Amino acid sequence: MKTSRARKAFNENCSDIDRLLEIHSDITPEGRGRKWKVEALHKSAFVLITAFWEAFCEDLAAEVLDHLVKHSASASSLPSELQKLVARELKGDAHDLAVWQLADNGWRNVLLSRLAKLQEDRNRKLNTPKTAQIDDLFKNAVGIENISRAWHWSGMKIASAATKLDDFVTLRGEIAHRGSAAKSVTKQHVTDYYNHVKRLTGRTEMRVAEAITTSTGKTPW
Repeated sequence: MKTSRARKAFNENCSDIDRLLEIHSDITPEGRGRKWKVEALHKSAFVLITAFWEAFCEDLAAEVLDHLVKHSASASSLPSELQKLVARELKGDAHDLAVWQLADNGWRNVLLSRLAKLQEDRNRKLNTPKTAQIDDLFKNAVGIENISRAWHWSGMKIASAATKLDDFVTLRGEIAHRGSAAKSVTKQHVTDYYNHVKRLTGRTEMRVAEAITTSTGKTPW
């Protein structure tokens, strides 16, 4: 099955998480009960999972935008939401001739420069990869609205998937910024978060592929 470069990179990064879980098994006894002195591993895994999820989303947006630039027949064939965003931005440009940036193939350069600016803005604002931020990323970068509506599968509703992600990212924030969380971070927390994010990457990639194939007539990977 073909997959995006972003998904491949995410899967490769996951080897670090797998190794942390292996180390956990190596240094803790088998059986039920609280495992002491391994919470640092759990915290490390939480931070990495969040970083890999955020990187996946940003890499996927960049990959899709590159596909749009290369395979869209014209600016008018871009996703309508992306057309509206670019039009509003250029309309608000103080330079009277800004609109001419779209002439001929100029719109392709406009799109590429937009993504670089969006990434700079996200880094400056220190946004976390919660549902609202990921929805905004895909809407603003490639014109796909409400990407989180694709986050559902057997036994998991859209709202539940979003809430679960947001709760996990909040916990990661407590770990990263204070060094501790309001509650203990267990191996079960790690495996739940890890499996949830892996599901989200698949659903996000699938939704993006559908939208971009419809827009360009060519599958993105």
